[in-house]
Amino acid sequence: MNATIRAITFDLDDTLWPFAPIGERIETALHAWFIEHSPRTAERFPIEDMRKLRERVFAEFPQHAHDLGLLRRLTIERALRESGDDPALASAAYAIFFRERNRVDFYPDALDGLQRIAARLPVAALTNGNADLAAIGIAGLFRFQLGAREYGAAKPDAGLFHEACHRLGFAPGEILHVGDHPQMDVAGAANAGLRSCWIDRGDHAWPDGLPAA
Repeated sequence: MNATIRAITFDLDDTLWPFAPIGERIETALHAWFIEHSPRTAERFPIEDMRKLRERVFAEFPQHAHDLGLLRRLTIERALRESGDDPALASAAYAIFFRERNRVDFYPDALDGLQRIAARLPVAALTNGNADLAAIGIAGLFRFQLGAREYGAAKPDAGLFHEACHRLGFAPGEILHVGDHPQMDVAGAANAGLRSCWIDRGDHAWPDGLPAA
């Protein structure tokens, strides 16, 4: 017989809110900031070119793949440097990124459901991303937020799930992980011994050969 679910861990991006509109706002806001504060960077790296630069930086630093905030900061610094501007401006530019990164629009079912669940069971956030629950305004619903940057490895690494179990104080089989990604969330949680629930937001097809959730 299955153990009783005593706690729930949630993925964030594309589970509680869609990330695509956040990403678009980040790009637009950063470009507007560069136009005002570093015109040379805005001219050298319009949005599409900044996106390509970000991809190059991510590829250059695979050892930091679990720390998306750092990679974003490195991208901004690289853009300023290659434009001949002061890399010290990166702090102010990153503040724009942080502000837009944490302006989220919840899925219609997400916030109310999260509030009802958090009133009954311990809830934790388990994410590969760099959303900040305090900045978003929902930190009070969660026991803690555990990110790939903090842990040092990203989902589907079993250690990330086990660390969440340790912090919650329950065995893996007593914890349900909820997320949108079939491999990162569902298979990752199952392989770590947790129960798993797939939230199908239409972004990921279920891969051939992957056992059903």
